Amino acid sequence: MESAPAAYTFIQPLPNGYPWSTRGASTTNPYKDPPDTGVTRYYTFDIERGTASPDGYQKDVLFVNGQFPGPAIEANWGDWIQVTANNKISGPEEGTALHWHGLLQTATPWYDGVPSVQQCPIAPGQSFTYRFKADLYGTSWYHSHYSAQYAGGLMGPMIIHGPSNAAYDIDLGPVFITDWYHKEYFEIVKEVESTNQTLWLQYSDNNLINGKMNFDCSTVTDGTPCHDNAGLSKFVFTPGKTHRLRLINAGAAGLQHFSIDNHIMTVIANDYVPIVPYNATTVTLGIGQRTDILVTANGSSTGAYWMRSNIDTICALPKQPNALAVIYYNHANTSAVPNTTAWPYTDDGRCANDDLSLTTPFFPITPAPVPAFTQELVIDEAVNATGHLDWRINYQPFRGNYNYPLLLLAQEKNTSYPMDPEWNVYNFGSNGTVRLVVNNNSTISHPMHLHGHNMYILHQGPGFWDGVSITNPSNPQRRDVQMLSPSSHIVIQYDADNPGVWPFHCHIAWHLSLGLYMNIIEQPAQITEMQIPEVVPQTCINWDKYSNTNVVDQIDSGL
Repeated sequence: MESAPAAYTFIQPLPNGYPWSTRGASTTNPYKDPPDTGVTRYYTFDIERGTASPDGYQKDVLFVNGQFPGPAIEANWGDWIQVTANNKISGPEEGTALHWHGLLQTATPWYDGVPSVQQCPIAPGQSFTYRFKADLYGTSWYHSHYSAQYAGGLMGPMIIHGPSNAAYDIDLGPVFITDWYHKEYFEIVKEVESTNQTLWLQYSDNNLINGKMNFDCSTVTDGTPCHDNAGLSKFVFTPGKTHRLRLINAGAAGLQHFSIDNHIMTVIANDYVPIVPYNATTVTLGIGQRTDILVTANGSSTGAYWMRSNIDTICALPKQPNALAVIYYNHANTSAVPNTTAWPYTDDGRCANDDLSLTTPFFPITPAPVPAFTQELVIDEAVNATGHLDWRINYQPFRGNYNYPLLLLAQEKNTSYPMDPEWNVYNFGSNGTVRLVVNNNSTISHPMHLHGHNMYILHQGPGFWDGVSITNPSNPQRRDVQMLSPSSHIVIQYDADNPGVWPFHCHIAWHLSLGLYMNIIEQPAQITEMQIPEVVPQTCINWDKYSNTNVVDQIDSGL
């Protein structure tokens, strides 16, 4: 039985000692044998606008229950999670929808939370209840998938407790890392969607850890209220104990490099996949990626150390890239400022995750050596005939139709859309395994995210794939977001055993707004047999009623 932390504040043990019974990180295939605890965790989210100053600069923020970041969702592997989302957004009104990043949504694809794909938006003044199983375990987050709302604050951590692949003593919870823009998210969308090319590159203003960071208010010239020394997040280490930290890059565009001065980190999981532990002084996270680390507190009981997360200045566009938080040992003076020095780090400009040879899943799974179907994809950018910038997959930008969710159409056996190429739909039929060879024909990196699956990451490298090379073919890295470097390729594969309509897209908010997205229809014959709850098409009845009497200002892809 895998080791587990000494104490749980949330988990309620079952007769075998754990809610997941005897299932272990090295002994249980999480995709074939997830537990069912019979427990439901209930949440109610009120989503509305408000004013906040996370770094001292005052701006409008989208809150969940009055909080930024939003409240944490916490459950055990095998629990059910039920979230009622109340759309109270006003001034102006907007639709919304919530995505539960990384969960497979097995048998509940209609609750994946992408408007125009699995549901219509939650109309202003309306509510929608999501109910889904915690079918994987580890660290993740939830966020709005409506336009770029999450860049305005509509997001929060999601922790699913499960078996551990390495011993530790204390779980310090999420380390929520976000680049931060003082400009309103919809204003940024308007600018990147404009024909003014000088506005296409958007620079973040700051970098936050758990929603906090200081800002130099002397640089503010527009009269916006701003106060210096807004404050940093603080963490407490207990000497001699091993601590688990759950790193989450929930930003809009910034590739992050995370480190803790004078402390070695042990990487134990990427996304929802436990891996064979390895040591590192720096951890790189693209947008949407998560990494769980263990850190042993081997410093002085009165010590204070900097926690750092730096936005990559080659691979992103930060004005101020450096986020700080403070780690105090349990007998430290908590008003003291650390004087520690960062680990040396050389940026190679590849905008890449750690080498695939380092990231071996703890539970081994061998993918099919010859997939049933292979699809080549080319990612590029182009200025269209009207002078607007498009990000494209196979030369087609995506634009969703909020009133016609693809899953509901597919359930009615409508899976071909020749009059709507902008929906960018790929129907791979009944093929049981699909390989995507993704070529980046641009000089910009992209964190590529697949819904409904953990992808096998078969290969990454510069230029085009040679058609042969696979890293660790018997047990390749699995995760739901993988960095695609500039002028490079990734080769991914997944088992098509989860019927639904699943997005595959870049997780940079502005690239997604500009169309870097495609839909995958998986096992369409099985979709037609689904019993989709009536509350899902009800979102469309409500949205139709709203959009028939209100102008929906959809100026981007919609997602």
